[in-house]
Order: sequence, then C-alpha cells, then structure tokens
Amino acid sequence: MTRLLSPPRPPGRSRRLVQPAAGRAASLVGPAAVAGMAYVDPGNFAASAAAGAGVGYALMWAALTASVAAAFVQYLAAKLGAVSGAGLSQLCRERLRPAAVWPLWLQAELVCAATDLAEVAGTATALNMLTGMPLLAGGLLAGAVGFLIMAATPGGRRGVERVMATALTTVFVCFAAVVTVVRPSVHGAAAGLAPQLPAGDGAALMAGLVGATIMPHVIYLHSALAARTPRVDADAGVRAHRLNVTTAMTVAGIVNLSMLAIFAGVLHGRADASVTMEQTHHILSAQSPTAALILALALLVAGLASTGVGVYAGQEVMRGFLRRSPPATVRRLVTLVPALILLSAGVSPTRALVLSQIVLSFGVPFGLAPLIWLSRREDVMGERRAGVWTTAVATALSCALVTLNVWTVVEAV
Repeated sequence: MTRLLSPPRPPGRSRRLVQPAAGRAASLVGPAAVAGMAYVDPGNFAASAAAGAGVGYALMWAALTASVAAAFVQYLAAKLGAVSGAGLSQLCRERLRPAAVWPLWLQAELVCAATDLAEVAGTATALNMLTGMPLLAGGLLAGAVGFLIMAATPGGRRGVERVMATALTTVFVCFAAVVTVVRPSVHGAAAGLAPQLPAGDGAALMAGLVGATIMPHVIYLHSALAARTPRVDADAGVRAHRLNVTTAMTVAGIVNLSMLAIFAGVLHGRADASVTMEQTHHILSAQSPTAALILALALLVAGLASTGVGVYAGQEVMRGFLRRSPPATVRRLVTLVPALILLSAGVSPTRALVLSQIVLSFGVPFGLAPLIWLSRREDVMGERRAGVWTTAVATALSCALVTLNVWTVVEAV
C-alpha cells in the first residue's frame, strides 16, 4: 500500500472522550438515516424493475446479500469517521500520495455524477407519471428542489438528516401499502433466496442490483457525517452508530426486497428486462390504480430526497479530497447538465437509471479498498481498529465485487 506522506493522525483526534448523554446519543441517528435514504433512490426502482421483469424472483438472494453487505460497509464507514474524527476522503488525502489521491477523487466524482443522473431521471419520471410533466421540465424541477432541500432546510446538517429520516419512513410506508395491495408470491420470493444466476442477462442484472444497493458515494458521506457527530464516550458512540446503521439499513433492505418482489410479481411474463418505469406504471395501473399511484409517490419522494443526498455527498468528496468545495448552486448546475442533456436527447430515463447503477457497481471497490486499509490501521483507529475477521470479510466482499464487474464486462462483450 502507498506509504504515508503526512505524520500519523493520533487515534481519535478531535474525539475528546466524555460521558454519553441522551441528546448526544440520539443525534447519532442522523448519519445512518441519510445513508439509508440513499439506498432507496430511483436507481433501485429501475434496477429492481429490470431484474423483476427479466428473471422474476430469481435474484432475491442477490438483493438480500447486497443489503447485508451494504449495512456492513456503512458501519465500517461510520466507525471510521466516529473514531478518527475525519471522513474517508479527507483521510485519503492525508495518507496517500497525490498520484493516488487524484484518481480516487476523479472516480468519486464520476460516481457522484452517475448518482445525480439516477436521481434526476427518477424524479422526472415520477413527475411524468403523476402529472404528465415533460421529462426535461421534470429534470429541471428535480435539480431545483434538490438544491432547495440543501439550502433551505432549517437546522443545517441536523435539519437535512431529519428530512432524510422522514423521507425514508415515507418510502417504507408506501411500499408496505403496495405489498398489501399487490400481494407478491411468498413462495416465489422464498425460492428466490436460494443462490442462482439466471442465464442471459443475469450477471448484468445482478450488477445493477448491487450497484443500486451498495452506494459508493455514501461511503464517503457517511464517514464525514459520523466524524461531525457530538463527542460521546468512544465505545458508546461506536455501539450507537452500529445500532443506528443496523436499523436504517434494515428498513432500506426491506424496501429493496419488497421492491424486487413487487416488480417480479407484476412484470415477469408481461415485460422483459428492458421495461421502462413508465411501462411499469402502466402495467401496475391495469392491476391496481391505487398501488400504481402509491408507487409513483414513493419514487417521487425517493428521487427528491436522494437528490439532496447526492449534492451533500459531492460537496464532501471535493472538500475531503481537495480541501475546497464550490457553492452548492454551482455544483448542482454542473452535475445537473449531463442528466438534462440525456433527457432532452430522448434517452429513456429507465435505461439511464440502469446504466448508472452499473457504473456505481464499478465504483464500489475504489471506495472499499481505502476504507478497509484505513480501518485496519492502528495509527488511525487506535485500539478500535478492524480485527482480522472484519478485514477478511471486507476484503472478500471487495474481491467479489471486482469479479462481478469483470464478469459483467465479459458478458457484455
């Protein structure tokens, strides 16, 4: 691994240890809520629709495995930030050579751009479903609302975290209602939990699910948010982050499994993996207009909320890697342009969503590798550094993702 270029950070720098208080401990919920919201963004809708239409319930096991892996990764990110007092991108800048930092920053920016594309396209699609608004106008509105969420939320960071927690709860309730109405096959969903890889587009669909479930930009964001949480007793703080991550990611995981089960039950046999969200809405409307309306509302909430997360993550990535961050307005405009170009060119928003999730799956190992390395370092984490088994599991996960990415490319060629 690249040698250090700066003096070692004293373990837990800026983590002055004091006794935990109820108010301080409760404030640790926020970062996990932001992470959980990011895991139910519009990209998940598109990837789940494609997988459900293409192979039915066959990839339920992949969605479950990815959700568990995502919770594990987000806990590592939160622990790194809480113990070290710095986010992942900042630690990379301080610990790595510039020759390594610049490529990491560039790929992180690419990941953020892919995320922005998914969020804007998803929100535009939801507005089109609900109101008939043209996609380009919906994309513009999505960009504006995403900025307003970040700029006008009372309470600053804590206010944004409360908004995300509310949005995650809303999406969860929406999917609970849709499951009650649609009633996907319990037997089919259970059978899909047995590991299998369907022929044809199975690898690409699985890569899309993984990219939609494990979000690399949130690794950077979560660690930075955890680094800014109130100072509590270190061990109590780590336990609180673990509980909060488990809770938020369980909610997000249930939503994602429900999403795939709903789309498998509604779409499989009626559409193929190239199904669009508009077609999904039409097919579901024929079965239950109420369920279709609720699903469109869930997509809208997810799109608007995750747009704010994307702006927040992009700012943290640039601030951590480069020690600078442009105004939120400038960053929002820059990241909005590619999505608007695609929408104005007539590219299917659903196709753009699925492709963005595959791009995200390629970005996961580049976030995981430094996370694993830093979590293992005693000069960063002190006595709370990751153990041998934790490191082994994280390394195996990273290797599995690289293998999946290579397989996807080979299958595509």
